[in-house]
Amino acid sequence: MCYFSIIVPIYNVEKYLNRCLESIALQCYDNYEVIMISDKSDDNSDSIVKKYEKKYKNFKRYYFENTGLAKAKNIGIKYAKGDYVLFLDGDDFLEPNLLETLSKQNTNFDIIRFQVQEVYENKVIKYNENGFDKTNGKKAFKKIINYHFVEPSWAYCYRRDYWNKNKFSFMENCIAEDFGLTPFIIYKAKNVKSINYIGYNYVIRNNSLMKENKYNQKIKKMNDMILQANFLYNKINRNENSFYEFINNSLITYVITLKYKDYRKYLKILKNKFDIYKYIPNDNLKRKIKKQLLIISPYIYKKTIGRFL
Repeated sequence: MCYFSIIVPIYNVEKYLNRCLESIALQCYDNYEVIMISDKSDDNSDSIVKKYEKKYKNFKRYYFENTGLAKAKNIGIKYAKGDYVLFLDGDDFLEPNLLETLSKQNTNFDIIRFQVQEVYENKVIKYNENGFDKTNGKKAFKKIINYHFVEPSWAYCYRRDYWNKNKFSFMENCIAEDFGLTPFIIYKAKNVKSINYIGYNYVIRNNSLMKENKYNQKIKKMNDMILQANFLYNKINRNENSFYEFINNSLITYVITLKYKDYRKYLKILKNKFDIYKYIPNDNLKRKIKKQLLIISPYIYKKTIGRFL
């Protein structure tokens, strides 16, 4: 019987936290532990955490200050005792059958992917992406890059032995820390499976860390993505085109969101550091045209034509 560890980093999510933790407590499968990494919040988040710790024996609170998401996840992994590990953000929530569904899968996998839906105040957007049977990480990555969400760590279930054996660790003090690790975890895996089941609810809120409008946060994210991309470039063979196509497309897609002056500055960095256009596919006429337009100017391409590739 599979034993799951669910790691929940918690910081200033009072409004959403009851729904998040209750979605775990109401799972149809009960062989799990919840590792709540509670940062010093400005609201009543930690009081809610204490309430659940008191109510449920398998809900465990660990209190730290100024951790950030990456460090909180790394701490959670150290405390985890489950056969398999999942991540859940404190403002998101699970579907009630997720653990039961995962427990029924063939357990001989390093990673299993489940599907995600976006939850807004007045609507839900489902992403019914096709799953696939067990395959190696390279083949799996080529399939997953066609999904709406690729790098978020919360879209996967990980075998803890696989994680620990490879000493995976999120790069701390980074924004969008998943970008620098999840693709590597997938690509390195021997056994990856994807199921059609939508098990995760990604809540879209205007005031979350990833959705702040503060421009200095956008600049930090750009710098952090460059730092993480450099890590990935040093880990994966340069002949793995699909991997670098994803990394470079992610960098290009983000750099054009910056103000024009900063866009020009960072595009120059990306060109010099990563040969940013090298892995953009040009295997047919349409892609050849797109590639040439991107080389001329990703910024103009995005503004005039729209979606990349």
